[in-house]
Amino acid sequence: MTQPVFLGATPEGAKQYLDLKFANRHGLIAGATGTGKTVSLQVLAEGFSKAGVPVFMADVKGDLSGMAQPSAMQDFLTKRAEKIGYTDYAPEACPVVYWDLFGQKGHPMRATISEMGPLLLSRMLDLNDTQEGVLTIAFKLADDEGLLLLDLKDIQALLSDMAERTKEISGKYGNVTTASIGTVQRKLLMLDEQGGENFFGEPALDLADLTRTKGTRGFINILAADKLVQTPRLYATFLLWLLSELFEQLPEAGDLPQPKLVFFFDEAHLLFNDAPKALLEKIEQVVRLIRSKGVGIYFVTQSPTDVPEVVLAQLGCRIQHALRAFTPQAQKGIKAAAQSFRVNPAIDTETVLTELGIGEALVSTLTEGGVPSVVERVFIAPPASRLGPCEDAARKVAIAQSPVAGVYDATIDRVSAHEKLKNRAESATVAAEHAQEAARPKQKAAGGYQRQGLAEAAIKSVVRTIGSEVGRQIIRGLLGSMRR
Repeated sequence: MTQPVFLGATPEGAKQYLDLKFANRHGLIAGATGTGKTVSLQVLAEGFSKAGVPVFMADVKGDLSGMAQPSAMQDFLTKRAEKIGYTDYAPEACPVVYWDLFGQKGHPMRATISEMGPLLLSRMLDLNDTQEGVLTIAFKLADDEGLLLLDLKDIQALLSDMAERTKEISGKYGNVTTASIGTVQRKLLMLDEQGGENFFGEPALDLADLTRTKGTRGFINILAADKLVQTPRLYATFLLWLLSELFEQLPEAGDLPQPKLVFFFDEAHLLFNDAPKALLEKIEQVVRLIRSKGVGIYFVTQSPTDVPEVVLAQLGCRIQHALRAFTPQAQKGIKAAAQSFRVNPAIDTETVLTELGIGEALVSTLTEGGVPSVVERVFIAPPASRLGPCEDAARKVAIAQSPVAGVYDATIDRVSAHEKLKNRAESATVAAEHAQEAARPKQKAAGGYQRQGLAEAAIKSVVRTIGSEVGRQIIRGLLGSMRR
């Protein structure tokens, strides 16, 4: 039987667990800044890893990277373990793979422009409907003309080509203006300056590398996101792309004893902020259906109200840390958070939410039949791995010994749209020069005939103007004398 994930214990000493067979029903970790969300995330990730479940998480503050090292066993951790009766508590490192879109703190993680698609790329670039339409046409044109879109150079070259063929393309695919193309090009340039050139290209990420195990342990994949989160759209769109790819590529799995992968989405509000309807529908679809692929998604954010109701309703495991009621809006958030739990007569949920200490949370998980448990006040277990950033030396060792060492570190630049369009333009230039060269001897040999041809053209013009039989006879006479 699969060992459940130990979460902590109630003040009365009742142990609280997350049953792995319900772990793909998704979850939420919420709470104000400094209330212990990161520790709860770390404890969950450790539990999944120990059960052989691979984990992916974005480390937005840099304090999850220490999971590759054992806990330093500070006093407050050992006291917490003693308080909740955690007799097996011992320091233990986790098997970790470090990733970094910028290739500085881990293995590079890339996708191709084609894999991203027009919808997510438009979201990343903050395009309006008209500009998104131009991008959609660009992707269709690339498909029709056999042009690979791998990196930013490819999409930029294709848009430049479209700008020179607007009349032709508008007639076949719909209206395209040079102004809209220019706006998209400027947004791509901004993305490039934010580090987008590091993300788009090859070798692209193989999703199988996120589902690796080491013996009986699942690897914890940690994406260094402290720099990435400074460009929120790039951060949110990248993680949504990753979820979408998992949804598209993984086969149906049905109900499993435990998930194939658990995905933590920190700073989850960035995913939903100002998201257009089409994107929200896509997120809802992924969250609703990806559990059948054996993937669990856990959103980490400050308040449950950061997550749309339609998504929130699908989150089976809830770990709610303290909320602060400093404003009327915050008070409404507390009320909404309290109402999202199954009532426990022994707890005034709304009051307790403002009284929870650091490392305490209101917890509800799914029980037999997928029914939510009554809410419980829980002291969260201490993590066995290191709290805080990883030491540089330990990170370097983990990267060097990683199962993907050397796989993604060097970029590959295949022949794609940029090179093909460049060759096409050069071939057109050479052909035009050859045609011009071929015309020169004929012009020279013609000599006086050129003047004669001009005269004939002028006279024929006069004929069209006169339009009479007399005029035509006169012209025939004149032309005859000239030819003689």
